[in-house]
Amino acid sequence: MIGIGPLGRLVLIGLPFVWLALFFLFPLLIVLKISLAESVVGIPPYTPLITTDGGGLELRATLANFALLANDELYLRAYLGSLCNAALATALCLLIGYPIAYAIARAKGTRRQFLLFLVMMPFWTSFLIRVYAWIAILKPNGLLNDFLTALGLITVPLPLLNNGFSVELGLVYSYLPFMILPLYGSLSVLDESLFEAAADLGARPSRAFLGVTLPLTLPGIAAGSLLVLIPAIGEFVIPDLLGGPDTLMIGKVLWDEFFNNRDWPVAAAVTVMLVAVLAVPIIVAQKFLERERAA
Repeated sequence: MIGIGPLGRLVLIGLPFVWLALFFLFPLLIVLKISLAESVVGIPPYTPLITTDGGGLELRATLANFALLANDELYLRAYLGSLCNAALATALCLLIGYPIAYAIARAKGTRRQFLLFLVMMPFWTSFLIRVYAWIAILKPNGLLNDFLTALGLITVPLPLLNNGFSVELGLVYSYLPFMILPLYGSLSVLDESLFEAAADLGARPSRAFLGVTLPLTLPGIAAGSLLVLIPAIGEFVIPDLLGGPDTLMIGKVLWDEFFNNRDWPVAAAVTVMLVAVLAVPIIVAQKFLERERAA
């Protein structure tokens, strides 16, 4: 086996950090710079952060955009709406995904592979096409209402589209695989002798689940919850296509500020605050996972 010298180790370790700096940190710094500028009519639609008026450098940063976010009820309701919708979708994905992941982990041979294939199969189709498919299913003259009408269960089409129900349905459907796969990873490596020992000690299946299975799969629950919660908070396509006029999420607000109002500084401030909000659950989950690994 050929050893790797100090330079090779430096390259292997440094490349991921260079990648993160170029495609995450640097763009985030650009957004942060725009959030500290003022909106103007021009190209680009914001003032430069540093000017050279009078022969010297002058810093023209302002926190007015962040003050606007704190004082305007629209942005506060958008953040709260995004958090509530994303948290509810995460809880529903956990309730639905845990039994599915448990069943897959307990399956044997080709049956397990087939079930995993079914979980990942939606990724073979465009995300946008799948959202449009729900419109065809949920609209007043769509497949579901026509089916219920044909069975005689309803006489008037149910309001299934352009409301909170359709948004939550779209979020759960789209992000459920991201919950199932981490849960399956945690459940598939559990030692079955632990359950046999719990049964020998007189524990009922429910007690064995709460005392053995659930605690050992907490890392998978944390990972799956993050994979659902974080993208669901910033989701734009689902609330825009499936939501109604009362659906207020931060993704739609960002779109309006960038492309309709062309107020890039405010939109950038919204983005910076969103990143700051999302950093909290990431840090908490990371600390929790580190503590679980150490234990």
